[in-house]
Amino acid sequence: MNTIILSGGIGQWIKMLLAHSGTSDKWADWAEPFIYIAIIAAVSFLIAEVIYRLAQLVLKRLLRLHSYTFLKKMSEHNAIRRHSHIIPPVMMLALLPLAFDSNSTLFRYCEKIVWLYFAFTLTISVNSLITVIGETVFNNSRYHNRPIKGLVQIARIIVYILMAIIAISILTNKSPLYLIGGLGAFAAVLMLITKDSIMGFVGGYLLLENDMIRIGDWIEMPGSAINGIVYDISLTIVKVRNFDNTMATIPPYTLINESFINWRGMKESGGRRIARGYVVKLNNIYPCDKEFIDRILSKGDKLLNFISEYGKENLEPNSESIDTNVGLFRLYADKYLRNHPRIRKDMLIMVRTLEPTSNGLPLQFYCFTDTTDWKEYENIQSQIMEHFASVMPLFELYPYQSSSSRDTIISGMLEASFPIEKIKGMPYNTTK
Repeated sequence: MNTIILSGGIGQWIKMLLAHSGTSDKWADWAEPFIYIAIIAAVSFLIAEVIYRLAQLVLKRLLRLHSYTFLKKMSEHNAIRRHSHIIPPVMMLALLPLAFDSNSTLFRYCEKIVWLYFAFTLTISVNSLITVIGETVFNNSRYHNRPIKGLVQIARIIVYILMAIIAISILTNKSPLYLIGGLGAFAAVLMLITKDSIMGFVGGYLLLENDMIRIGDWIEMPGSAINGIVYDISLTIVKVRNFDNTMATIPPYTLINESFINWRGMKESGGRRIARGYVVKLNNIYPCDKEFIDRILSKGDKLLNFISEYGKENLEPNSESIDTNVGLFRLYADKYLRNHPRIRKDMLIMVRTLEPTSNGLPLQFYCFTDTTDWKEYENIQSQIMEHFASVMPLFELYPYQSSSSRDTIISGMLEASFPIEKIKGMPYNTTK
């Protein structure tokens, strides 16, 4: 009722204005609706501007009182301005029937234009809101490593598609459902033209849906240049910063079609695996009997210090499990790893022999460090491997090493009964 009264008042004012200006009745009847529309548009934009100013003032005061992330993002992206654009077309749609005859051609054209304007402003408003929500969620520590950017892009694309369908339905006077049904024939042609984009869209969606990668994940693709930290995930591309600080990009569907390693589980567990070892010479494996124990104990204080540190019982042979110097060394290595301050005791610790090879018997040390930091991990691993390399000769065990030209010369000198005292810098294991 108030709208009709307002409309009637505006109409009377327009007629009085045209009459005072000396416009003929014929031109007055023709010009009145357009003047009415101009007034509606001006009032609508003025009201929208007033509402925007008030809302912006309220937002600034709220930010002074509370530092909410959502409100900050609203201010950064000027979302209130984009939302205020919806007001003018809504007011025009409400007042337009009062300016024209609803059966006239001019009314139908004007109505379509305003509806298209409304669809355009609604698209801008909704996408702005999606962006604000996406960045707000991304700033949350719980979701910071989630690929929120890809989800935001998917939502924005869906909004664009829906609004495009609505715009076409407005222009053609067809139901949106009718247009959606007719997209089947068009989809076949569309897939040929935009195959890569569609595959990227599907791949990106599958990555997000199955939580295959997140921002901050360390991924590795064998046989490719991908080996580093994921720092950006979008709908059509995944960006990786490799460990040599080079940048690599890869389409999401490649990660779906090919295998890759995600080290996220290792980081979340808090422990990184060590699986290193040495290949022991087979001709240096001896029975662990009393004679052998006495022989290695007679080598000096160095082994005696190890015995006092880890307990002499660790060198006592056990006929059930330890009957060689390799088994004795495995017991020592296991004890050493279990007492190491940087090795996780709640994870698997194991020292084992593998299938013999032409070079000897592989001996593997299997455990987990208490850190996933690359540098610390390498330091811990290096220290353990260096320690075992220095201790193995005390158990009369020697890692396999390919012969060099110097070894060949020394071997020939020994076979020729050359005095060993004259061979300078000869390795200990060369005399064995």
